[in-house]
Amino acid sequence: MKRVFRSLMTATAALAVTAVPAAATAGPEETDRAGLQSRLDDVVAVGAVGALAEVRDEHGVWRGTSGVAEVGTTRAVPVHGRFRAGSITKTFLATVVLQLVDGGRLRLDDTVEAWLPGVVPDGRRITLRHLLNHTSGLYDYLHTLPMPPEPEFVANRWRTWTAAELTRRALANPPTFEPPGSAFAYSNTNYLLLGQIVERVTGRPYGREIERRIIQPLRLGGTEMPGTSPWIRGPHPRGYVPGEVHLLDYTEMNPSVLGAGGELISTTGDLNRFFAALLGGHLLPDHLLDEMRTPGIEGGRTYGLGLAWRDTSCGVRVYGNDGDALTYQSWSFSTEDGRRQVTVALTPDFRDDPDDVVDAFLDDAICAPSGALSAAPASPDRSRTP
Repeated sequence: MKRVFRSLMTATAALAVTAVPAAATAGPEETDRAGLQSRLDDVVAVGAVGALAEVRDEHGVWRGTSGVAEVGTTRAVPVHGRFRAGSITKTFLATVVLQLVDGGRLRLDDTVEAWLPGVVPDGRRITLRHLLNHTSGLYDYLHTLPMPPEPEFVANRWRTWTAAELTRRALANPPTFEPPGSAFAYSNTNYLLLGQIVERVTGRPYGREIERRIIQPLRLGGTEMPGTSPWIRGPHPRGYVPGEVHLLDYTEMNPSVLGAGGELISTTGDLNRFFAALLGGHLLPDHLLDEMRTPGIEGGRTYGLGLAWRDTSCGVRVYGNDGDALTYQSWSFSTEDGRRQVTVALTPDFRDDPDDVVDAFLDDAICAPSGALSAAPASPDRSRTP
């Protein structure tokens, strides 16, 4: 899911201001040379119930939390807590698709019609590349679903959605542009189709392929593809959506609505490990990693085949993705050489858009003077490891 937050914030801003207590920094006030704790506190002050982060450089690891894990309590956010990672799932699925390309079982120029005959109108003109880089023009199924605080949204909390029915909802609408490949328009429908194609090629669900090709080999112990299971196992902050009067605890939900483009559950440490392995060439050969880093539209969006990038204030480009899973938002980016990484996750309270303050946190994490991380003092919620 991508930037669902903005529509929710617009609809519920007045409610959210009164629903959440002022942000509280987890742990005692201490000097932090890198300024990261202060930046994370800023994120919570602007628009989050709680936040957690892990930053890595060549000298060490900084982990921090801010805010609270649950509204109405003083319970600290677990520093190794798990969360729904939203659209970061797309990078995992894109990696699996490209591994199948590397193995000769798929080609980027294969058409949707070739693998899912009769499913997509004019599917002969839409390729896997178009799906991966959001240049297909297919309507986003997310826009066909009720959103909080609509009662219909809550009524669907435990509903199991199939990829086929979500796809049909999207395809009942005309394309956002034509022909395919001529423009960029982010659409979760693209990854619903990719998930179905992976299953058609391998004979196994896309979630199982992500587990056996990425999660298990990299030993990502805090990461899973939950399928239809509503639970987040292990320590985690609670997640909320706007209700009619107060924030509604929506931590437990059937994640099938997020589907192949957004169901992943993970941790800050696991996401840093994944992107280090991906950019380090441990999951894909160089030529396919180069494809991932190539924008679908020349001179256009900074998005390739399931991978995004951004340029920091110090001129360093970082690669990764961000995710919006309604109750959780996350960002995970790494330098190309993997020497500096940052992952931050938060539980939004919908008072304001935290993007700018998160951008400042990411910028400081990447552009801090060398060795600043290792100078950060340790505390129960802010620690350095060798």
